[in-house]
Amino acid sequence: MMRLLLSLLLLLSFLQMNAQTYPKVILPGDYPDPSIMRDGKDYYMTHSPFYYAPGFLIWHSQDLMNWEPLCRVMPQYEGSAMAPDLLKYKDTYYIYYPAAGTNWVMWAKNIRGPWSRPVDLKVGGIDPGHVVDKEGNRYLYLDKGEMIRLTEDGLATVGEKKKVYDGWKYPDHWDTECMCLESPKLNEHNGYYYLTSAQGGTAGPATSHMVVSARSKSVTGPWENSPYNPIVHTYSVTDSWWSKGHGTLIDDVNGNWWIVYHAYANDYHTLGRSTLIEPVEWTEDGWYRTVSAATPVTPEQEIKHGLELSDDFKGPQLGLQWTFWKEYAPQSLTFKEDILWMKAKGRTPADGRVLLTTAEDKNYETQVEIRTGNGNVAGLILYYNEKAYAGVVSDGKTFYIYRDAEHKTELPNRIGKHFFARLHNCGNRLSVEVSKDGKEWTLLTGDMDVSSLHHNNYGGFYALRVGLFSAGKGSAGFSRFRYRNAVPQEKDMSAYLMVFHKDEDHGLHMAISPDGYTFTALNEGKPVIAGDTIAEQKGIRDPHIFRGPDGAFYLSMTDLHIYAQRDGYRDTEWERDGKEYGWGNNRGLVLMKSWDLIHWKRTNLRFDKLSAVFSEIGCAWAPEVTYDDKKGKLMMYFTMRFKNEANKLYYVYVNDDFDRLETLPQLLFQYPDEKISAIDADITRIGDKYHMFYVSHDGGAGIKQAVSDRVNSDYEYNARWYDPEPTACEAPNLWKRIGEDRWVLMYDVYGQKVHNFGFSETSDFVHFTSLGQFNQGVMRTTNFTSPKHGAIIHLTRQEAERLAEHWGMSYDALLPSE
Repeated sequence: MMRLLLSLLLLLSFLQMNAQTYPKVILPGDYPDPSIMRDGKDYYMTHSPFYYAPGFLIWHSQDLMNWEPLCRVMPQYEGSAMAPDLLKYKDTYYIYYPAAGTNWVMWAKNIRGPWSRPVDLKVGGIDPGHVVDKEGNRYLYLDKGEMIRLTEDGLATVGEKKKVYDGWKYPDHWDTECMCLESPKLNEHNGYYYLTSAQGGTAGPATSHMVVSARSKSVTGPWENSPYNPIVHTYSVTDSWWSKGHGTLIDDVNGNWWIVYHAYANDYHTLGRSTLIEPVEWTEDGWYRTVSAATPVTPEQEIKHGLELSDDFKGPQLGLQWTFWKEYAPQSLTFKEDILWMKAKGRTPADGRVLLTTAEDKNYETQVEIRTGNGNVAGLILYYNEKAYAGVVSDGKTFYIYRDAEHKTELPNRIGKHFFARLHNCGNRLSVEVSKDGKEWTLLTGDMDVSSLHHNNYGGFYALRVGLFSAGKGSAGFSRFRYRNAVPQEKDMSAYLMVFHKDEDHGLHMAISPDGYTFTALNEGKPVIAGDTIAEQKGIRDPHIFRGPDGAFYLSMTDLHIYAQRDGYRDTEWERDGKEYGWGNNRGLVLMKSWDLIHWKRTNLRFDKLSAVFSEIGCAWAPEVTYDDKKGKLMMYFTMRFKNEANKLYYVYVNDDFDRLETLPQLLFQYPDEKISAIDADITRIGDKYHMFYVSHDGGAGIKQAVSDRVNSDYEYNARWYDPEPTACEAPNLWKRIGEDRWVLMYDVYGQKVHNFGFSETSDFVHFTSLGQFNQGVMRTTNFTSPKHGAIIHLTRQEAERLAEHWGMSYDALLPSE
């Protein structure tokens, strides 16, 4: 019965995961409250500008996925403008929006402008939504289910507001901010008007926001709520996207329908709300709901996606990536010889002049060349609002490093009034550097926590944006502004990091190598993390390290001590009876995440606590992590068995924080003879193929390879043995030589008296050349022996230097002499 139940759970989980191809991010970063419209084959979209000016950046697309910026249409306005409704009625474009306690409208005959000055509609409420009835009468819906009639030209209101919709009653136990019925957007379809609204509050708890739907035969109601509500919602903090809501329906040129909405990336309120899209379908009973897949639109023209953030300031006008804060002051800017000169205002970032651009990545680097004028203070900062900012500024004599508005550190500026500043925001941990020439950098501070600088702590619904700052007197000059995703690529790499364990101590060991041939252990060969400090069994085995698409390091290990009785950690050889549950039985893994290989966040995972189905597993070993780019998720795979059965390979999806499973284990691969154990999988994507090396226990243990077009299934069995060793091997790990089309297959030769790592090299995955074992050929160690179950990744030189320095070593001393 249990086996049948497990099979059903695995099947349901498999079907569920293979259906989740949406939502997709179409604009990463701070693009909240999207309003989207179609004009023939062209799609246009805009978002809330709040206090950023000029406001209302208009985007254009022909396929709904790739968006180019066209123009900013509102230079000056009152208050914080938000939640617009962009539309075309007859031959005129309109933007309705709330600000300063009232609602406004602008219009234009051409989407690129010129746009009119804002017209005050003299009606309160927020989040306007425009609709026209069958007789041609125009109405404006507002929050709280209220509506008001508009004049024929849409530039004034008629009469008073009236309430026509009460919203959808969601379950009382849902964790939200408030009812907050808002964001009414209306579409006509198949004889009905469909009202798409937001509820639950836009921030606060991860599960706050949602999109709900109602329909009516009349624009004035009565409204019937959809049985498919909520259409969009974040149900769990484990979701990749928090506070999903504020949706707008849009049909494409092929008659397909989509919903566009905003959401926060999980645990990244600092980035603001990104714009996402999902396809919807119309049901037989006349409602719409989201679906897992859709046919993309084929555009007539190729559109370069996104907004270029780097700037050489060639002028004569400010680029579309830049906005002022609570002012529009183009007169304060002068372009001269590729330098932007910005007049000063105020004294600190709280009241100074800032020019802001939107960060798009969880891991990014930005830098700029700065010239401070006489009496001027200038710098590069991350700015949320007047009370929340971080970065570095200088008057030419002193560097002021802000951690927030109330805390700053002063260091002498030995560079002078002309300097470079660089900020690296890596997972909300900020490093600040300065330089005289933009080549050699000095670290002023590292690992500054900026994760709290967001709406839930400071209000306003903004984002932590990159800012150029000028205060005091005169002007500051800025040149060569650069922004880039800071996730290293192979071209940036120059070192190798190996993780492994040793049977003597059951701790995590690390070794680094500049050339991929000679490895030196950190911490003088002792563990860099003691197993008894992180594992429930007081020991770890089988460490694997992976650099994720965000640039962070994901470390996974088996929670198991095979000598725990000997070392006094338990009274029995194993946690449970070895006759029933097998050798080395355990039930847990250790998961750790780091942005710098020094500071780690840890989670202890127990499979028997996930579900009763897994209470009888005999082991969970050798976890590894990869990235499923089709799902957009981290995938962890590992060895597992039930009681004393044969070991098989399973996989799960893991959240970005690496502290929660998003699915139950599913079968990844089993040996053709299901009585034979397959363990220790290692998956590497090469081109469009996934190569999985694993250990077969078909006779003596050794390394085999299976290949698939998909990362999580359909691996084809290959009978060939790939290791050249005469004794038992396990723990395969494939790694690439930097800048070469050569891959090294590393494995643990545990069957010999003195265990060691063996190596084979290939360029085609058919022909493999043995490189021998450590210290018996070209592969060498300098200060350690007998490593167990290792994995190797690439590091940048800076990462290698900082890691070595942290453990009291000089990376330069490891470099081979010329």
